[in-house]
Formats: sequence, C-alpha cells, structure tokens
Amino acid sequence: MDMLATRATWLAIAIFFITAVAMKISRWKSNVHLCPTRPLPPVVNVLALLPSLFNKGFGVTIADLHTRLGSVFTINLFGPKITLLVGPDISAHFFQGLESEISFGNFAEVTVPIFGQEVLYGVDMATRSEQIHFIVDVLKPSKLRSLVDPILQEVEAYFASWGQEGIVDLKHELEQVLMFISSRCLLGYEVREMMLEEVSSLFHELENGLNFFSFLFPYIPTSTNRRREKAHIRLKEIFTTTIRSRRSSGRVQEDALQRLMNSKYKDGRSASEAEICGMIIALIFAGKHPSSSTSIWTGAFMLSNTKFLIAAVEEQKHIISKYKNQIGYDAFLEMDTLHRCIKEALRMHTPVQMLARKAHKKFKVQTKEGKEYDIPEGHNIVIPTALNNKLSHVYNDPHAYDPDRFGPGREEDRVGGKYSFTTFGGGRHVCSGMALAYLQIKVIWSHLLRNFEFKLISPFPKVDVSKMGQEPKGKVMISYNRRQLQCY
Repeated sequence: MDMLATRATWLAIAIFFITAVAMKISRWKSNVHLCPTRPLPPVVNVLALLPSLFNKGFGVTIADLHTRLGSVFTINLFGPKITLLVGPDISAHFFQGLESEISFGNFAEVTVPIFGQEVLYGVDMATRSEQIHFIVDVLKPSKLRSLVDPILQEVEAYFASWGQEGIVDLKHELEQVLMFISSRCLLGYEVREMMLEEVSSLFHELENGLNFFSFLFPYIPTSTNRRREKAHIRLKEIFTTTIRSRRSSGRVQEDALQRLMNSKYKDGRSASEAEICGMIIALIFAGKHPSSSTSIWTGAFMLSNTKFLIAAVEEQKHIISKYKNQIGYDAFLEMDTLHRCIKEALRMHTPVQMLARKAHKKFKVQTKEGKEYDIPEGHNIVIPTALNNKLSHVYNDPHAYDPDRFGPGREEDRVGGKYSFTTFGGGRHVCSGMALAYLQIKVIWSHLLRNFEFKLISPFPKVDVSKMGQEPKGKVMISYNRRQLQCY
C-alpha cells in the first residue's frame, strides 16, 4: 500500500509538472506570437559621421545616409537616439500623433530664452494651447485682410526713397522693409515711430541666437547667447512700457499688440505683461524671420530665371488691368504665379531644415518599398524638411527652380502625398504664420515688379550653413531702374 501511495504521489507530481510545463510553453508561444517581429531601423554611430559632417555639412551627410540606409535610420549619439524619417509616406504619425504619443519634448527648449519662460514652450501644455489660440486668432485670414493697407503703405513709403536707378543689397533692403511692416502691424505706432532702429537691432540679436549650437545647448553662456538674453530683457522693457502706457491712458490701437492685450484665458484672467511680451516676440518671428530669407530667395531665383520673371510680371499686368491699381486683399489672393514662385523658393531653400519630436510611445512606420520598422519609445524623431523637399520620387528634377511644378496639371506636392511639402509643418503643428508670410512677400514683390526692372549683379547666393534655416549668405547685390508697369 505504501508503495502504491508513493507511486501515486510521484504520478501526481509528474502530472502537475507536465501540466505546468505545458502551460509555460503555451504562454511562451502566445507571447512570442504577440511580440512584434518588426525590426528596428538601421543604426549608425555619430563618430562615423564626423568626417562627413565637417567636410560636407549636415544636409549632404543626411542625404548620403538616406541613399545608403533607406527612408528610416537611426543615429546613435552616445546613448540618445535620433531616428530620421525621410519622405511623406512615413510622416503621418509625426504630424498627426497625439501630444501624449509624440511631442516637441526638449527640442523647443531653444525658443524659451528667445520668447520667454512665461509663454509657449516655457509653460504647461494647457496654458500653451490657450496662448497658441491667442496667436492664431491674431493671424486669422479675417484679421489679415485688415493688414493689407498698412503693409502696402509701409512698402510704398520705403521704396519711394529709392532713386530712378541704383545698386542696392537686396538682402539688407528686404530685411529693413519687413521690420517696418512688423513694427507697424504687430508692435504698434509707438515702436514704429520712436524705437524701431533699436528694436530692429535687438531682434537681430535674437535671430543670431537661433543656430545649431544653441539648438543643442540653449543655455550655455556663449557670447551669442549672452547677447540674446540681453536683447530679450531690453525688448520686454520696451514692450512693457508700451503696454502700461496704453492701459493707463485708455488708448486703443488696431494692431496685434492690442489684440493680445485684450486676450483672456478660459478662467477669465487677462494675459500678463510678460506673457504679452513673449507672444508678441513669437509673432514677430512668425511674421518676419521666415519672410525675410524667403523674400530674398524669391527675388534671387526670379532674377536668375527669365521665364518665371516674365510670367510674374505678366500676371501683375493682368492684376492692374482688372483692379485699376486698386490692389487689395482679393487681388493678392489671385496672384497664383507669384505664389508659386514664392512656394518654389521655400521648397528650394526652406527656413527650417528639419522638424523634431520626441516619441513617448512606440509606433510603426512602413516605407514606400513596403519595409516595416518599429520606432521605440524615447527616440528623438526628425523629419529632414530640406531633404524631403528634394526627393526625386516626389518632385521632378528636384534641384531645378520650377514654380510650374505647383501649377494646374502637375501639383507635384499633392500627387506626392499629404506631407510632401512641410516647410510650414503640417497636421497638428502647421505654422500659424504661413498666411502672413505669403501675404507680406506678395505685397513686397508685387510692388517691386510693378515699379522696377532688376538685374542680379552679384553671384547667386550660397546658403549660410551656420544658420538653422537655409538663409542666403553675404550680400545679394542688384541693380534697379524705376518704371511704371502698363496694364493691358
């Protein structure tokens, strides 16, 4: 009996053991089945890239990696990982993902010393959302319509000072007129009439603080960053004085500064002086910074491509004939040829070479070739806008200036996919200053084409690789002759 009992006990133990092992195997198989089998993107160490980065620059290095590794690859920065997504077919989650899934992370930290700790990426997401709403409201098309006359007045007054003929630095001239426009439409007459020269100089120091080094190390006390901080403090003093003066006197103006002063949060509180100052600085960047480089590139490209210059001039003749020199908001909306010339300049030399986010959750991408990759949580995600703008499977002859690629019958950016043209971002994070930028550049170049003949006399400008955006390097010298364009 004892032997039978012992055998029964061992049999029970064996059955229990076999059952347990079977359950383990079943669970293991189930887990294996549930585990993703997609590979991670190919990885390259940053040390291997240093010779290329120093000799060829960031843009060429990334283009070489794209050719060698494909549309998705990761750069290992001694621990932190940067995964680049090249092409519109794998960009959807980057632009459409929820803030909890993919956000700016620390990439927007470079803007905090420029705009201030009280606004945008210096505050929590709920406050930032309301502040962005204030800014977007200022830049609505219905508000832009009221800006056309002031912009036109500034443009006409500035170029009225030119002689019958002459030679000028187009870069300097356009930067100056855009500062006049920004001060008139955004800052108000107080700054425009009394402190414009100082404010212009201070904004120049802020713009110099937006470079690759400050992007990586926004608070290191370099001489450039120290000048940026001093400029920010002084601008806040100037704008605060203006705000207090208006409030104490009861004076109300029709400009962006006044609209921000009138803004109220959902809890009923008004925007503070520091918040108004930060938002107006951000608005100037949205209105002036991309417009400045793009207006220069637009001119340089048109003056170097007779076909498109003639087409833009012919369009102005048509506009004059239709509107009898009463050029207004609706007329600028009809300037499709000029719009395409500007858009192509933006494609060729984007003000923002790359867009960056932080992945808070793992996500999947699939390339146009059908390859699938898992992008792990914690990776820094980069869309190389400058490279995307030159992809040959999206744009025909991508290194040629051809505004017609955006015209009827071609529309290469739409045919290429939803996120083929992301110079102004896209999805949840499209740039609120896009419409204002196009409007300002159209007003400027419409006036110039109607009133002057030009010739580019310096070599076509190269890109200043020290800047975050693809800005023209050095002077852009042109000769001009005054004329009065005749309508049909």
